[in-house]
Amino acid sequence: MASTEKNKKSAASRTKVRPAGFPTRDQVMDFITSSDQPAGKREIAKAFGLKGQEKIALKALLKDMADEGLVDIGPARAFHKMGGVPKVTVLRIVDVDDTTLIATPERWEAEGQPAPRLRVVERGKRGALTIGDRILARTEEAGRGWVAHPMKKLAKASEELLGVVEEGEGGKLWLRPVDKRIRRDTPISDVGTAKKGDLVLAEPVGRPPRISARVTDILGDPFAPRSFSLIAIHKHGIPHVFSERVEEEAVTASGLALHEEKREDLRHLPIVAIDPVDARDHDDAVWAAPDDDPANEGGYKAIVAIADVSYYVRPGSALDREARKRGNSVYFPDLVVPMLPHQLSSDMCSLRAGQDRAAMACHLVVDASGKVKSWRFSRAVIRVAAVLAYEDAQAAINGEKPLDLLETALKPLWACWALLRKAREKREPLALDLPERRVVLDEYGKIVSVAVRERLDAHMLIEDYMIAANVAAAKALEQKKAPVMYRVHEPPSRDKLVALKDYLATFDIEFALGQVVKPATFNRLIERVGEAEEKPQIMEQILRSQTQAYYTPQNEGHFGLALGSYAHFTSPIRRYADLLVHRALVGAYGLELPAPKGSVIPERSSLSGEDMENMGRVGEMISGHERRAMEAERETIDRYVAAFLAAHVGDLVEARITGVQSFGFFATVEGLGGDGLVPVSTLGDERFFYDEAGRALEGVESGDRYTVGQRLQLRLAEADPINGALRFELPDALPQRPSFRKDRARPGIKRGRPANIRHIGSKRGKHRR
Repeated sequence: MASTEKNKKSAASRTKVRPAGFPTRDQVMDFITSSDQPAGKREIAKAFGLKGQEKIALKALLKDMADEGLVDIGPARAFHKMGGVPKVTVLRIVDVDDTTLIATPERWEAEGQPAPRLRVVERGKRGALTIGDRILARTEEAGRGWVAHPMKKLAKASEELLGVVEEGEGGKLWLRPVDKRIRRDTPISDVGTAKKGDLVLAEPVGRPPRISARVTDILGDPFAPRSFSLIAIHKHGIPHVFSERVEEEAVTASGLALHEEKREDLRHLPIVAIDPVDARDHDDAVWAAPDDDPANEGGYKAIVAIADVSYYVRPGSALDREARKRGNSVYFPDLVVPMLPHQLSSDMCSLRAGQDRAAMACHLVVDASGKVKSWRFSRAVIRVAAVLAYEDAQAAINGEKPLDLLETALKPLWACWALLRKAREKREPLALDLPERRVVLDEYGKIVSVAVRERLDAHMLIEDYMIAANVAAAKALEQKKAPVMYRVHEPPSRDKLVALKDYLATFDIEFALGQVVKPATFNRLIERVGEAEEKPQIMEQILRSQTQAYYTPQNEGHFGLALGSYAHFTSPIRRYADLLVHRALVGAYGLELPAPKGSVIPERSSLSGEDMENMGRVGEMISGHERRAMEAERETIDRYVAAFLAAHVGDLVEARITGVQSFGFFATVEGLGGDGLVPVSTLGDERFFYDEAGRALEGVESGDRYTVGQRLQLRLAEADPINGALRFELPDALPQRPSFRKDRARPGIKRGRPANIRHIGSKRGKHRR
């Protein structure tokens, strides 16, 4: 009480000496609450035209207002209404409520008050924001809460740091980043209980250039089983823990009655699931047989049966909200971060052999030319006859391995696929088959091998059945004028095509920009190259010219597959987009089943009004989640590859150049993957020219040329499992620095462009011998 009285007297004393015409408290408060910019002392003084002694009086007034509980001081020393949020401030997105992003102030210092949760209102093109992003936003009160209008997406520099504690000279501790794009270690100012070698989360403290790290969480040994996946989960902010409510709802949902009497009974058919040998769930199964309709002589009937996830995961449920927040399952070599809890993803919604399962069945009629003549969808009950690995199915069809289902299941599937393949060849989709790496671990999580997955006919068979079902789902919904979550792949942009034209010109290959570009255009180009030495680098550049596919309710076609309408229908266990397509089919074709009685599970399993209203927003969100998953999966495999290669440092390896920059070129180990740098400083003492159009480095005196796609032998100089980075040298290069060891501290790295680099123009012929 005494303190309060003292503050009041102090305020009264200062008020008496304020100049005439000085703004009142109310005027200052009105300005602070209405300003579209951070309202600091300088901005307030400028607004009221204050100078000299008036600025000193303003400082006193603002102190009085803070003492009296009228204003708070926020970031950048800007003032805002007490208990509120600054008019313009930095927010961090922390959650998704249905389709609305939720953010909280990055700095919140009001004692005894929880940080407010602001609804983020995006304008124009949305979807660029996701959980973990930082934004500068304009805020306002709306109804009973606050909303934020993003002004700018901010860099992630001030987010949590993920790295390994290392000891440098004099016992000083450093945080070594796990992200290979971060090239500097950060000094640790507060290590807590972490020890040297621990994988930790830390937060940056201080201001540039004196940034240090304070350890907040200890994640353990970075080389322990699952740590590489854990690194990716934390780095990318992937939700990986289900709440109790979601787990409980999954248990309840998994107990729902199948209602066999109201489903189409397909249990008599020898339906089989063909999946990778290490598949954790099975959400699709297939069946085919010759069509007995005389009007379709030589044709086939086929069924693509997909787990009926929409029956268990209903709009508005806790399961649905969690699935939307995740967007997709994320697959690491040692674990899966599923979109749905185990009770559904790997149990009730997984099509296990010999067990009755709820399915959404796509019935296809294929004519003798491979064209899908008709389709229909039903909710069915199936009993998978067998779950086969791709390799086993292929061995059986090749006559290398006996299988009871060969005649009744596999041979009809292959015969029908021969027709679908005809139609595919006529359609001419983009023919760029890229190798997929597979990391094999032992029971203790240690690496046994890293190899490229073999591409079998069995893979292409399942792929073509899935494509046929996906097209049927899109067209079926279009016929009913129902909402569709399309899978869109746009044609390459003109900029990308111009870059491709310039690149091909360095090989004296013409590429006309005036033509209508189709997938077949690129296929013809690859055929023209034939088996020439430069084929790998040309295919690499064609791949780089393609756009990234995404989800949207507006149909733009699928360029790569040469399809006018395409949606994802076949993997609702692991992709939210497919779940929405299932719900749309349920509503469009009247496939609703009796609602659960007296249950926490919502009654409806078709699209809700909210689903329909927010299709665009959800498409943007799940496209972002997909990109996040792809990056996390790729980085994790790179770490496993680096760990596998760590035992081969100093060995010569067969490599292929994947990228060229002015500071060196990147190469990957043939058959394994994992990009590593060959610094230009290790290429010799001569001057090298950087040919941007030809994407090459060329020696002035020697004429030695290093270009994308080129195969060569390199020495593995370093393999760093922590960040997945590799470093190579030419076989006769002098060693540059020691190879990676778990217990060593990293020496400093000299930055800047090497002295032996110079840029040249677009044509490689200018400087070529």
